[in-house]
Amino acid sequence: MDQPIEFISEDVDFSLPNPDKVSDWIASVIEQHEQELIGLTYVFCSDDYLHAINVEYLDHDTLTDIITFDNADEEGTIEGDIFISIDRVRDNATTHGTSFEDEMHRVLIHGVLHLLGYKDKSPEEEVQMRKQEDSCLSLRKF
Repeated sequence: MDQPIEFISEDVDFSLPNPDKVSDWIASVIEQHEQELIGLTYVFCSDDYLHAINVEYLDHDTLTDIITFDNADEEGTIEGDIFISIDRVRDNATTHGTSFEDEMHRVLIHGVLHLLGYKDKSPEEEVQMRKQEDSCLSLRKF
């Protein structure tokens, strides 16, 4: 069955390895949270591209690794656009001493967790978000 998850690139030359397996993993996380997946579009982009979105839509003049837009019309459904800076993921992987692939998967699921209602603004929320990320990463079958 085709998953309603799309991966595209803007302003970078990047293709996600194993997109079907990644889609299945993301869909299973959403299902475990008892939500219905309507559609997700991941947009892999450069720092400059994501910075422009951050300034225009969120009025934040900073670099970030991810911006998530929730497009769901109904409670209990997951639909959104998730923009990910390949530059930030690469730098963060180096900073945190992890592989690019693991950091990419962490960021991919981080956006989904936001759509599932998890926040990370306070220190307490950030701890809970990290626990959820780790739990989701442990579910990968690839």
